Amino acid sequence: MFGNSQSASKPKILVVEDDRTLREALRYNLVAEGYVVFVAEDGGDGLFMARKEDPDVVVLDLMLPTLSGTEVCKALRRDGSIVPVIMLTARDAEVDRIGGLEAGADDYVTKPFSMRELLARVASQIRRMVMLKTVSVVSEPSIDLGDLHINRDMHSVVVRGKDIELRPREFDLLAHLASNPGRVYTRDQLLQDVWGFEYVGDTRTVDVHVRWLRIKIEENPARPALLTTVRGVGYRLNF
Repeated sequence: MFGNSQSASKPKILVVEDDRTLREALRYNLVAEGYVVFVAEDGGDGLFMARKEDPDVVVLDLMLPTLSGTEVCKALRRDGSIVPVIMLTARDAEVDRIGGLEAGADDYVTKPFSMRELLARVASQIRRMVMLKTVSVVSEPSIDLGDLHINRDMHSVVVRGKDIELRPREFDLLAHLASNPGRVYTRDQLLQDVWGFEYVGDTRTVDVHVRWLRIKIEENPARPALLTTVRGVGYRLNF
C-alpha cells in the first residue's frame, strides 16, 4: 500500500493516484530523486496516509475512488495541515483548476505531463516550505497594522477584533503583503515570492486568492480599503 520507510532526514512525498501505471512511475522517479515515497490508490487511504505519515508534499489525483482529490484536500485543510498539495487533473478546464485551488491545493498539473515537470514542481514546493520556515525564524512572529493582526507562530489572523479563518496559501499571501505594507507587488512578484516558482499558466491564481482574501478581511469587498489594486501594476496592503 505504501513504500518502505527510509531515512527520516529525506523529504517524504505521498502520491495518491488510482492509475497503477502512473502511480508506480511516480514512485520510481521520486525515489530516484532521493525522496521517501508513500503511495495510496484511493482518496480514503490517501487521507489516512497523509494524517499518519505527515508528508512534506502530497501529489494528489483529482478523480479518485472513495473520496475525490478535492475532498481529501479540504479534509487536510480542515485538520489545519499546511502540507503543499499538487493536484493532478486529466482536464484542463478552468473550473477544475479553480476548484482545486478553492479546495486548498497549492499547484496543479494537467495530465498528460512530463515527469521532469512534476519533479520540478515537487522540488519547488519543498524549497518554498524551507524558505517559509526560515523566514518565520528570523522574522517577528506578529504583525500589527491598525485593525489587522497576524501571528505567524499561531497561523492566526484577527481583523477588527474578529478571528478570520484562512487557507494556508491565503495566509502566506496576506502575511507577505503585510510584511511590507504600502509596497506594490506585481502578480509575477507575488507568484515568485509566495508560490515559490514560475507558475505555468496565467496570473489568475493571484487574482483568485486576492478575491478570497477580500471577502474575508474587507468590510466591503466590492470597495476594498485594506487590500487594494494598483491599476496596471498589482496589489498593495494599506495601513
